Amino acid sequence: MTGLELGSISLLVMIVLIYMGMHVAIALASVSFVALWLYKGNVMLALSLSTLVTKDAIASYSFGVVPLFVLMGMFVNEAGLGRDIYTVAHSAFRKLNGGLGIATVAANAVFAAITGISIASAAIFTRIAVPEMMRYGHTARFSVGVVAGSSVLGMLIPPSVLLIVYGLIAEVSIADMFTAGILPGLVLAALYCIVILAMCRFMPGFTGQARVADDQPGLGLLASLRLLGPAILLIVLVLGGIYGGVFTPTEAGAAGAFAAMVIAAAKRRLSPRVLWRLASDTGRVTAAILFLIIAASMYSRMLGVLGIPSLLAEKLNGMEAGFAIVLLIYVALMIFLGTILDSTSIILLLVPLFIPAFATYDVNLVWLGVVTVIGVEIGLLTPPLGIACFVIKGALEDKSIGLKTIFVGALPFALTMGLALLIVILFPALTLSN
Repeated sequence: MTGLELGSISLLVMIVLIYMGMHVAIALASVSFVALWLYKGNVMLALSLSTLVTKDAIASYSFGVVPLFVLMGMFVNEAGLGRDIYTVAHSAFRKLNGGLGIATVAANAVFAAITGISIASAAIFTRIAVPEMMRYGHTARFSVGVVAGSSVLGMLIPPSVLLIVYGLIAEVSIADMFTAGILPGLVLAALYCIVILAMCRFMPGFTGQARVADDQPGLGLLASLRLLGPAILLIVLVLGGIYGGVFTPTEAGAAGAFAAMVIAAAKRRLSPRVLWRLASDTGRVTAAILFLIIAASMYSRMLGVLGIPSLLAEKLNGMEAGFAIVLLIYVALMIFLGTILDSTSIILLLVPLFIPAFATYDVNLVWLGVVTVIGVEIGLLTPPLGIACFVIKGALEDKSIGLKTIFVGALPFALTMGLALLIVILFPALTLSN
């Protein structure tokens, strides 16, 4: 059996296993090991290769950035900064038709700049923004749709865990990935605001009519700065430290986690029990991400041994497929896999497979990383998996709002993300990459 045949069969088997409910990392590792065994005809050699990959996959100092930024996000969540940010945004946009939706997008954009985990944003703003929007007259589907759409900003605006994962897998600078995500993230947030204003103006049956009293007092400048101060401090410390050359991304994660812990302690949100819970949650999230990376490294090594990346590149060149066709195939696969896999798994599956193919076109890997992140983000909002939608469903206090309502509400924002993806593809200068 040739490497191409074995690789194709292993991919089909892996998809079947995932559809049957097997954990993605276990499916990746198991299929990779068996494929190496069959190809080499020696179980000990396959075991040796798998053991070597497991040992080397996350041994780099750079991987320390993952638990540190996850821990920072946990402290930020515990400090209640999400609610403070939303309170200020709500006050600023309360008199606009669609202002509550714009406030949610703005709050999520700021919150993304201090957490980088979209699932955390989805859970937090479901409890904060959805009841508020519905209380003022917006429909349930519009309210949950705005939260679902804006929550994915956490995967694009730095410091994003997804940008970190891509940088580690593609072996590009994490600082460069953070820089590349800024403008596309702001463009996506601006597009969301335009869509919200247009929907509230032309689709009142979908959005509902918000009833906000004109005489409702807003926050003063000093009160707004007091609420936003901790968030601004973290953004300046982490991103300013990275771009100013003071910290490496890993050191910035450590500084940010410590500062977030101090803020949470100052707000009297910490206790020994809470610290233990946050440490445990950080460990679970980090272990899940690193387990996926180890399994994906086994998968990547298996593909390399079988010669699949070079064969794929040769096949595409033999078809005389232009760069646009290869990119279209890549994006289509990302969106398709988004219906069954989470974002991290999609990156770990596709990036090692396609990078050799893109290498023949001298593609900027930083720009490709932003395209990849936006593409896989769409999967967070699409059925049947749509992780952001499931998180929102689990966090909703109003259990009468079903998954269908959430997916319908998220659809306009998924389409908006498709437009943002097209803009980044057509205008790569937005990623600030050379």
